[in-house]
Amino acid sequence: MKIISVSDLHGRGNWLRIDVDCYDKVIFLGDYTDSYDLSDEVILENLQQIIRLKQLHPDKIVLLIGNHDAQYMHFPHYRCSGFRPSMQAALTGLFTEHQSLFQIAYQVESYLFTHAGVSNRWLAHVPKGDLGSKLELNLQSLDQLELAKVMNEMHEDRMLRTALFDVSYLRGGNDEAGGPVWADKRETSTDYLPGWHQIVGHTPVREFTTVGDQTGSITYTDVLQTQEAFYSIETGA
Repeated sequence: MKIISVSDLHGRGNWLRIDVDCYDKVIFLGDYTDSYDLSDEVILENLQQIIRLKQLHPDKIVLLIGNHDAQYMHFPHYRCSGFRPSMQAALTGLFTEHQSLFQIAYQVESYLFTHAGVSNRWLAHVPKGDLGSKLELNLQSLDQLELAKVMNEMHEDRMLRTALFDVSYLRGGNDEAGGPVWADKRETSTDYLPGWHQIVGHTPVREFTTVGDQTGSITYTDVLQTQEAFYSIETGA
């Protein structure tokens, strides 16, 4: 399976240069909104185009949720910097109408895609309950652990959803660890999951940066502030 990931567009339209026919999956890692230089109209039209792409290729396009998107999707909760009051109604309406097209995580074999990454410390603090207990499974039994599915189910549950948006002190929050939408690179780079190869955005880097080895790793792909590049992999699936 040939996969390309698109990280942290913040209204940019350079994803349009990707030939989706060349890939089995095109995974957007979130943060479609909030820009320091693009207009409301450009940001909104860009997101509408991405949604239309998903509707045209529902099985090929994967749309993940970033922290900048969550504050509109779940307004007035999960606020962060860059919030645009002028766009709130339009973006909340757009995300609400198409919420079923977005998800928290995507998984192919041992590759896990989220906006910010998953740490062992965050997993240890996931709320208890039917879904929470699934995340407490022995991480050595990776073939039995549907981690992305469980996190997506958490997003659909109002009681468990909030844990996905946990923010640690490293990002100005008070939670024990940052969740998969908010985790800081300083958390995930030293506490990534064994056996998984994570691909994330969220933290700007100058070039694609991988921490770890064949037994487990995390790759940071948010390079669009310095170059136009999209991270791609090929799996055996």
